[in-house]
Amino acid sequence: MSEDRLDFKQMCARFDVTPRTLRHYEYIELLSPEREGRARFYGPRELARMTLILRGRRFGFSLEEIRQWLEIYDRGEGWEGQRDIWIAKADAQLEELRARRKELDEIIEELRDLRDASAAS
Repeated sequence: MSEDRLDFKQMCARFDVTPRTLRHYEYIELLSPEREGRARFYGPRELARMTLILRGRRFGFSLEEIRQWLEIYDRGEGWEGQRDIWIAKADAQLEELRARRKELDEIIEELRDLRDASAAS
């Protein structure tokens, strides 16, 4: 097996995902491995896409948002179009994460105050 092509099991191991996750990404057309009979092989394109998918998930993007973003490149709009959309989506996600962090900070403070009041009584 060449290093630039992974089989299904190697792909799962390389990205630390379950077979179910990998099959799901294929089902929703985020990945399109080469097929030889029943075997699937993932080349450089799929490896790059998987890296982007997992990074997007880590940053809190939905699979649909990731799919739409990947399609920009596939439609021939190239890296520039993809980059512009990425910057806009990243800005929006940063705002959402900041709002969630503020809400979590408030919840933590409220819980700490309640715990301290309970411990003092």
